[in-house]
Formats: sequence, structure tokens, C-alpha cells
Amino acid sequence: MQINIRRAERSDCKRLLELIHELAVYEKAPEEVTVTLSHFEESGFGSNPVWWAFVAEINGKVEGFALYYIRYSTWKGQCLYLEDFLVTEQLRGNGAGKLLFDRVIQEAKEKGFKRMVWQVLEWNEPAIHFYKKYDANLDPEWVNGTLDFH
Repeated sequence: MQINIRRAERSDCKRLLELIHELAVYEKAPEEVTVTLSHFEESGFGSNPVWWAFVAEINGKVEGFALYYIRYSTWKGQCLYLEDFLVTEQLRGNGAGKLLFDRVIQEAKEKGFKRMVWQVLEWNEPAIHFYKKYDANLDPEWVNGTLDFH
């Protein structure tokens, strides 16, 4: 099995949205994905990108991705916020997730970010187990807040 980790390109966006839908189904919220392909492409590859990503190509097909953006902490400074991280279900357990996560950690260090931050659903035991291998601090103290604008 050939695994290649590389930066995402505009031409990957359609496949990334397919994987985002797969993640939303896994997280029991498929109806929540409302972003259009054109908005997604412009947000990542337009004149003012707000997200960046790495992809895991397995045997030449994008089967995983890690999408991040820069978050600012008034206490720590710039941080890498890992918005989405997925390896497609049928190809988990082959090491692609570790390679992808390690590449994001490398990116954060290269850019001089003070930390890497992400969220994981409390019921997602496989993901929690994965993150604990990195000695990640999974803090249940904070409650998420969201305002949706329609």
C-alpha cells in the first residue's frame, strides 16, 4: 500500500467535500454540511485563503485529509486549529492517520505556532484513543458555544 502525504491542491476540493460528508455522517450530522464547492475552493485557494490542508493519497486516491486554520490565543499567541481530520473508514488502521497527524504537527512547529488545538466528540473512542497516543490533553472542562447566522 502506497501512502503519500502532500499539501492539498484546488483540484482536491471536490474529493475533500466527499470526505467531509463522510465525516459528518460518522458524527451523526450529515445535514449540517451546507458549504458549496465554490465557497470551499475560494476559502482555501482564493486570493485570501483562510484554511490549509494536507491529504493522504493511498494508492493514488485521496483517502484522508487534515484541514486547519490559524487561531489566535490571547494567552499563547498563534495556534494551529485542526478543524477536520479523517481517514476514510475502510482504510483506517494502515498508518495513514499517523502520517497525516505527524505532518500537521510538523507544520505547526515549522510555523512557530505555540500549540495545536482540536475538538473530538466525547463518544468517539477510536479518535480519543488515537490522540492519547500523543499524550494530548483532552479537556472536558470547556463547553462549546456556537451562533449560526442564516
